[in-house]
Amino acid sequence: MANSHTPAASERGGFSSRSGFILAAAGSAIGLGNIWGFPTQAAQNGGGAFLLMYLVMVFVLAYPMLVAELTIGRLSQQNPIAALQNLADGKTTKRLAGFSGLLGVTALSLILSFYAIVAGWLVAFMLAPALELIGLNDTANWLTNFSVSRNLSMMLVIMLLTVLVVRGGVSEGIERWSKRLMPTLLLLLVLLAGYILSQPGAMDGLTMYLLPDFSQLNADLIVSAMGQAFFSLSLGVTGMMVYGSYLSKKENLPGSAAIVAGLDTFVAFLAGLLIIPAMFVAQKNGVTIYAEDGTLLSSDTLVFTVLPAMFDTMGAAGPFVAIAFFALLTIAAITSTISMLESPVNMACEQLNQPRSTMSWLCGGIITLASAVIVINFETLFGLVITATTVYAQPLLAMCFGIFLLWVLKRDRLLKELKQGNPQLEQSLFWKIWPTYVKYLCPAMILLVFIN
Repeated sequence: MANSHTPAASERGGFSSRSGFILAAAGSAIGLGNIWGFPTQAAQNGGGAFLLMYLVMVFVLAYPMLVAELTIGRLSQQNPIAALQNLADGKTTKRLAGFSGLLGVTALSLILSFYAIVAGWLVAFMLAPALELIGLNDTANWLTNFSVSRNLSMMLVIMLLTVLVVRGGVSEGIERWSKRLMPTLLLLLVLLAGYILSQPGAMDGLTMYLLPDFSQLNADLIVSAMGQAFFSLSLGVTGMMVYGSYLSKKENLPGSAAIVAGLDTFVAFLAGLLIIPAMFVAQKNGVTIYAEDGTLLSSDTLVFTVLPAMFDTMGAAGPFVAIAFFALLTIAAITSTISMLESPVNMACEQLNQPRSTMSWLCGGIITLASAVIVINFETLFGLVITATTVYAQPLLAMCFGIFLLWVLKRDRLLKELKQGNPQLEQSLFWKIWPTYVKYLCPAMILLVFIN
């Protein structure tokens, strides 16, 4: 651990306000999983029935685990490796804890390596309509057609923006930009949803989304909702742990976590109000959305195929709606890439005792190189990296973090930490339920998602 005179310690900083932490943590959680993944899952799994089950799973699974990860970070106010080691007393458990932290940061870095590619596509589709409006059709076509050169160029744009924000530090970089980007994201979501809901066919999508069809409830839907709730809050890969380490000891941890989870869920709900009615508007305009057997077509690429086709049917308004829509997705992606890069940068600064600026460029450069390798070997590596990190690594690592917090850390030390921001916590219903719940039931539910 760096001492108080090292570059890492002097640059560590923290969030200057509770609102700054909440917007940054919400920005970390709110990404393409909320804006696109959740509505697509809902459209595939019964609409309102999936929405209802998702809300249940956020409450019973995601929120308790979010409190756990934030607590691990704030307890020691160190990087993920040191924070997890801080929970243990014995040499063996310290080594295992540190190794799990390293695995978490590695998994997060790999997630960023493919996420930056997808975020780059969003930038390309945001710029293309604007270029068409000024007559640069060849450049617009290059941006919207899949190619190694397009993928590499747009990925580099995303990684450069991400590094520039992260190297600015916590309050001057991450917090400042989160305070700008998150309100912009919410405003764009509301305006776009309002516009789409005024279009012919939108009410059919709204009905499907808000009225549960309980005949659709089955084991697969419940597990899908559980997985979506889990992944939407960025659990299991140390990002929230790092943000927790920057949080003041005076803050009410369970309360702040509830606001972050609530914002994340609210944005997912708003995204459903936009995307699902938009699918039915596209269908009204002659774009095929569902196959004859009722399955959703091209669910993985719908955002790059079906919705642009819908924008083309909107006449003069189409290019402007397309620009706003892809700007919304780009903002959601960048608020997430910032938090993904912050975790390895934070670890490198403190473990290697190096300045933030240097480690931002170094970590960003290594991840960019990994991303370039994926672009060049796209067919082989892209799906493999996604599956290895999000399907396998995240659930298992989250389970490890919960075990270290509730099985290794002494209960009185945990209570003392949580009481710092909430002196009455010991008498609350939260304290009577949460430790036992996270210790036994959450790992069981995470294991169910993993096995499925």
